[in-house]
Amino acid sequence: MRLNTTTRPGAGVRERNGMAERPVEERIRDFEEVDTGMTPGEAMEEAARCLQCKKPACINGCPVGIDIPGFIAEIAEGRFSEARSRILEANLLPAICGRVCPQESQCEGACVLAGKERAINIGALERFAADNGVAELGEERPVSLAGRRIAVVGSGPAGLTAAAELARRGHKITLFESLHEPGGVLVYGIPEFRLPKAIVSTEIERVLALGVELRTNTLVGNAVPVDDLMTFDAVFVATGAGLPVFMGIPGEETNGVYSANEFLTRVNLMRADCFPEAGTPVKRGSRVVVTGAGNVAMDAARVARRLGARVILVYRRREEDFPARCAEVRHAREEGVEFVTCAAPVRIHGTPSVTGVECVRMEMCELDASGRPEPRAIEGSSFIIDADCVIQAIGTSPNPLLVRLLSGAATGRKGNLVVDEDGRTTVPWIYAGGDIATGAATVILAMGAGKRAASVIDSDLASRPEGEI
Repeated sequence: MRLNTTTRPGAGVRERNGMAERPVEERIRDFEEVDTGMTPGEAMEEAARCLQCKKPACINGCPVGIDIPGFIAEIAEGRFSEARSRILEANLLPAICGRVCPQESQCEGACVLAGKERAINIGALERFAADNGVAELGEERPVSLAGRRIAVVGSGPAGLTAAAELARRGHKITLFESLHEPGGVLVYGIPEFRLPKAIVSTEIERVLALGVELRTNTLVGNAVPVDDLMTFDAVFVATGAGLPVFMGIPGEETNGVYSANEFLTRVNLMRADCFPEAGTPVKRGSRVVVTGAGNVAMDAARVARRLGARVILVYRRREEDFPARCAEVRHAREEGVEFVTCAAPVRIHGTPSVTGVECVRMEMCELDASGRPEPRAIEGSSFIIDADCVIQAIGTSPNPLLVRLLSGAATGRKGNLVVDEDGRTTVPWIYAGGDIATGAATVILAMGAGKRAASVIDSDLASRPEGEI
């Protein structure tokens, strides 16, 4: 199946090439990747559509500043390895970004063709270059590692990016990860059918090949006391926002209620879909209710479908207000996820296990601060959806363990570390970036924060006398 292609009437207008997708009836039975990528011919044809603007707005729309016209021009000429190398100058995780970045609201949204025929399919081209270019691990390893000792806490997108950028500058990086595998949300949060773990592993190997020391199963603040952390010349905190948020409705303690964070971690990282061959179980509900409509909610719903459930996704606003990417919503619908909109759960029924979810209908009122209509409950409109499992996907917040141990660190209302525009916290030589600073956001925004902070850390250390702590 090939989707995401459009045409405009008129001579000389080329189609926008999309990526092929595996048939629904096939992909719903496994966790293999849904999108199958572009062929070389399709990639070159799509790249040839690029206007090579003198002032490319697409670069400004990229949080890590990739030379987008440059790598697209390489693809158009069939120089795939050169395209990959050009991307790697700015982004060491291109195969990941090409798969999960919301390009439609960033680089592609800034493309001058977005308002004419369709923006260049930058995400698919980045993925193509990453998958088809050839390069050796360790090709960028610094000649000297005579720089400062820097600790990076958390190996998600922000931590990996900061570690790579600092290692490129010759610093000695120790990367701490509390789980048994590096990658953060890339391995525990995003399902295999959107982001294969083999892809993540390969990208992480490239970072480690720069000389980064990785310590897994190491919970900073516990296994590594904060006093030990402070012996490094600088610290970059990138522990993400892995603490789930619940709705606070009656019945949330009932058996069969999960946060999306726990549900996805059990399946994505602990392979609960293979239980008992894998050691971690997960409830395989026959009727699953998912609350929320962001990308995480779509991931949870699509995973539950692959575990054999009928899945009903409940959201308090309209479908046009879904925060999830349009492609993820389409995939979920194709795979049989049912949407119940303008409804909000108010109680979970069942003792000791879930039997249903009581909801009320919502009407849309005036616009709120996000530009979406504010929902308001309609009196007397309650109804019950039969269910034996509930997955709450309404958001996450920063884990407070390390944050509360950083004496003098200012925190925000939601427990995030307060940082300036360069990633500096209120504690000298402690920096932070990604979801720990902003709250839950996108992979590429976290990477952008890690890259900016790395540059600032390097600059700050250059003016700091050797040995001063």
